[in-house]
Formats: sequence, C-alpha cells, structure tokens
Amino acid sequence: MLAADPSNTMVMFGLAKEYEKVGDHAQVIELLEDYTATADDEGNAYGVLANAYAKNGDRDKAIETYKRGIDVSMAHGHPSMANEYRTTLDLDFADEL
Repeated sequence: MLAADPSNTMVMFGLAKEYEKVGDHAQVIELLEDYTATADDEGNAYGVLANAYAKNGDRDKAIETYKRGIDVSMAHGHPSMANEYRTTLDLDFADEL
C-alpha cells in the first residue's frame, strides 16, 4: 500500500508500528522521520520514534525526539503525553540531560 502511495501518512505510521513489533528499529526510524516531516502528528509518533532511537543506540537523538514530542504534544493539547515523555527523560536519560 505504501508503494502505491508513498505519501500516505496513515499507512506510513501503521507500517512503522508493525516494524516496532518485530524490533526493526532502523525501519521505524526511517518511516517515522518521513512521517513526522509530512504529517501533523499530535505527539504519539515522537514517542515511538524516540524509543526506536534509544533501542538503536542513539541516545542523543532519542532525547532530542522526546523533547520535540513534548512540544508537539503540548501544542495539540495533550499534556499527559508530554508528561509521559518528560518522565521518560527524567528516569531513563537523567545522566545525559
């Protein structure tokens, strides 16, 4: 489906979630970088993307992505999602902040 319509953000996000299930973090990163560049995501994709970066060993990029996710979540009226990302940063990345 993505091959037929590469700009279909719904398919892009769904496919990224499937790659997440099987642990293919590189594919999650590739898809969600494209997705967040084109879609008006409300925050969820940033958490998935940040987690993929962390699991792929790129902790700096994970931190940056969680921070972007906080800003986007707040802009879309999702303070609980933003707080979840803040908590993750505080608990899992405290030494690097």
